[in-house]
Amino acid sequence: MATPLDVVQRRALAPDRRGFLTGKPGVLAWVETALGHRPIDPALFERALTHGSHGEAHYERLEFLGDRVLGLLVAEWLFETFPAEPEGLLSKRLNALVTGPVCAEVARGIGVPAALRLGKQALSDGAGDSDNVLGDVMEALIGALYLEAGVDGARGAVRRLWADRIDSAGAAPQHPKSALQEWAAANNRKAPAYEVTDRAGPGHAPRFTVKVSVGRLAEASAEGGSKQEAETAAAAALLAIVRG
Repeated sequence: MATPLDVVQRRALAPDRRGFLTGKPGVLAWVETALGHRPIDPALFERALTHGSHGEAHYERLEFLGDRVLGLLVAEWLFETFPAEPEGLLSKRLNALVTGPVCAEVARGIGVPAALRLGKQALSDGAGDSDNVLGDVMEALIGALYLEAGVDGARGAVRRLWADRIDSAGAAPQHPKSALQEWAAANNRKAPAYEVTDRAGPGHAPRFTVKVSVGRLAEASAEGGSKQEAETAAAAALLAIVRG
């Protein structure tokens, strides 16, 4: 039998056809279900869910704050979880956990796409499923949560939402750009050079094409929703080539 919480969660994950976030009760219910916090000021969380195409009060300032809060809380968590690891390995883990695509995955998991407040053009352009937008909104929600619930409230939400991404047994992941850099150095090759060869799409959902080369040995290109994402994908593609 479905519980009241199950019903609320299904609504949070369903399309916002009836504008369920309109008005304070909707914001209260959604945020409490998604983040485990009952808002004192629903307008703060409405702002975190509002894209610049919808109005002047949008998420960018909260995203700035939430990005730093997320980095601190994940760094603290890793420091506790891996007491024997050096700084370099902890940095690799941190970089893998706070990327835009990971934040976007977390956002999808709690139903952010249905809760977004978008302008008509941004909506028709697919901003509601953009990793860039969803990742930014996830950080903005963490910023809003930090302002209302403090570091303890933000910590609880981050550890719950990122719990299945902390692998206490696995080795620290190697970022493709770092791995390519190390490969080039170990094989007496020039350092990898990255070049943006194309940029397409609207401002809120851009697509970058990046080419990476290691001297004249080899090159590869890849696309991504940000320059960093495209560089990472291109590095992974070139690694696959040079490693055979």
